[in-house]
Amino acid sequence: MASDAASQISVGALSAIFDETKPQIREPVVQCVQIKPLPPQQNNQERYRAVFSDISNYVQTMLATQANRFVTSGQLRKGCFVRLKSFQANSVKGKKILIILDLEVLQDLGEAEKIGEPKPLESKTEEDEKPQPTTISSNGFYGSKIQGGQPQAPSKSAQPQPAAASAHTTIYPIEAISPYSHKWTIKARCTSKSNIRTWHNRNGDGKLFSVNLLDDSGEIRATGFNDQCDMLYDVFQEGSVYYISSPCSVKIAKKQFTNLNNDYELTFDRDTVVEKAEDQADVPQIRFSFSTIGDLQSVEKDTTIDVIGVLKEVAEVSQIMSKTTNKPYNKRELTLVDSTGFSVRLTVWGSTALNFNVTPESVIAFKGVKVSDFGGRSLSLLSSGSMTVDPDIEEAHKLKGWYDAQGRDGVFASHASMPGVAASTAKLEQFKTVAQVKDEQLGMSDEVAYFSLKATVIYIKQDTMCYPACLSEGCNKKVTELDPGQWRCERCDKTHPRPEYRYIMLISVSDHTGQLYLSCFDEVGRCMMGLSADQLMEIRQNDEKAAGDIFQDANCRTWNFRCRAKIDNFGDQQRIRYQIVTAKPVNYSEEALRLANTIDSYSIS
Repeated sequence: MASDAASQISVGALSAIFDETKPQIREPVVQCVQIKPLPPQQNNQERYRAVFSDISNYVQTMLATQANRFVTSGQLRKGCFVRLKSFQANSVKGKKILIILDLEVLQDLGEAEKIGEPKPLESKTEEDEKPQPTTISSNGFYGSKIQGGQPQAPSKSAQPQPAAASAHTTIYPIEAISPYSHKWTIKARCTSKSNIRTWHNRNGDGKLFSVNLLDDSGEIRATGFNDQCDMLYDVFQEGSVYYISSPCSVKIAKKQFTNLNNDYELTFDRDTVVEKAEDQADVPQIRFSFSTIGDLQSVEKDTTIDVIGVLKEVAEVSQIMSKTTNKPYNKRELTLVDSTGFSVRLTVWGSTALNFNVTPESVIAFKGVKVSDFGGRSLSLLSSGSMTVDPDIEEAHKLKGWYDAQGRDGVFASHASMPGVAASTAKLEQFKTVAQVKDEQLGMSDEVAYFSLKATVIYIKQDTMCYPACLSEGCNKKVTELDPGQWRCERCDKTHPRPEYRYIMLISVSDHTGQLYLSCFDEVGRCMMGLSADQLMEIRQNDEKAAGDIFQDANCRTWNFRCRAKIDNFGDQQRIRYQIVTAKPVNYSEEALRLANTIDSYSIS
């Protein structure tokens, strides 16, 4: 088997990637000789480092987050063989680094001990030998010098001349940008562009605008001030794809102004180069992470979310007077519904309110709306947010199909009569210890109690971690296997060829004060396990050990949990049930600030 696999390896391909004078192999086949996780960084997803060999040489690589699934599923392991389908070459202080964006594990080649005696790649150019920062950024990438392309000449006008892909042979992924990145070019779609905003104060006048930029690896916000605002505002068009080249300032993101999942943001400089790309199709469209309308009661006040719904009602434009500026603002209220059977009021502002002309019963996807507890639960579109009418995405097609089939004549509940999450507990943002949760008997009253808890997973119950669910949209009820290939749903009165497995997990968590059992459902389970229950069940059926490794990997991880406590009746006994609403990785900068505030609260002088 090893000799067969060796004959498939693309010998010399790794050296050629870093030397354009050599023949290039489009999708080289290499062997994985080492893989290990990078140290966790702030609130980012876990990252992995792998070493790949082509028999002649080996090279250090970083897996982009979209490639994590190959590790978490157990496919990418030491000794296996892979085809590198998409990658980014970098070099820092003589070290060759590959960022792997996509790969394919060649399972038919099996696994083998390291083949040959590969040597490390070494730098050959004077440019590579110049000192470069070797600090690793918070997302696990070295600050890097882009290889394979000429430096962009400074541009004062930044006119959007269409740029051919050949002019940018090396494209930097957005997720790799950090303050330690130097010369780089990204290829990104402008998914949102703000209006120009002005300010006047004793220090002078100014103006700015911002855009949200998206590529395969992630999103980032970019802002232009004053001269750059004048120069670039008309260049950017929502939906278009651009090459953007440094110099461009990279700073810590101001989270109060953006809802994007990125620790950094860009500020356009005088010499930033912006070019419209000829090829507009190879960059993804806007990316959403939807919350359902029915789940809004579990979302904390002031959280920024994405939501999709069918437009049920459109109110007239009205005006309100700002208490701070004493200026009038235009607003329009929309009513959205979805398949959860709930409706919600969403407010749009300014020119969006004035120019709104969407036909009722259209599907609208909103990115960047703020959750308010006014009137129970309501939403407001932020100035940095965007809306897309009838988007060509799976969620929109399902929602349209549901509405046409049964939603048009449905009766929808609202959150207006329900107490918000903030009303259910007087200290919404306060974290509890396990001991406090028990001592304060949270959940023993008639009202549901919400609390936040930082704890470490110490046990996951494996034998009942998921259930076979109905495939019908919005059902999710358990199905029964009648015969092979026949799964019956009593609620829908339908038989399906297979079920969709959904998580229904019981886990034990612990902190320094005690231990607690928590339950969670599919969305939280996907977050904590790193893959769907369907995928996990398939792995379990084929390789029990690989499935066990996935559970082991999910153990001993620390999360910030948002939980609710409610009293349930079990026979003649009453028992408190603790359920996870959301699970988020610990953000260590926020955690440090929280601990500092806790210390300050003791007022020890």
